[in-house]
Amino acid sequence: QVQLVESGGGLVQPGGSLRLSCTASGFTLDYNSIGWFRQAPGKEPEGVSCLGNSDGSTYFADSVKGRFTASRDNANNTVYLQMDSLKPEDTAVYFCGTPCHGSSWDVVSAWGQGTQVTVSS
Repeated sequence: QVQLVESGGGLVQPGGSLRLSCTASGFTLDYNSIGWFRQAPGKEPEGVSCLGNSDGSTYFADSVKGRFTASRDNANNTVYLQMDSLKPEDTAVYFCGTPCHGSSWDVVSAWGQGTQVTVSS
């Protein structure tokens, strides 16, 4: 059974940083694409990043380019989203999901439970 568990969310001041983790079980992460998505209250889900499988492809939304990076630790079946220079508009519930394709969230078949990120002074 595929399971994804996110952690690392919280409250941070504008300009601060957070690192989200998504640990997978039930499948091998390095053979699958995996993405980060977010949804703010009253807004549509937004694809934040997508790490391809063995092809090494990556996608980042324009809104986070240059501020967010994503990486995977295959030995621990975990992916990370490093978020720097956070802005209030980054406030949302962040989810990891697999598979992914660019910003598309409707291709995802397995989701984590989400972790809240709040950027506020």
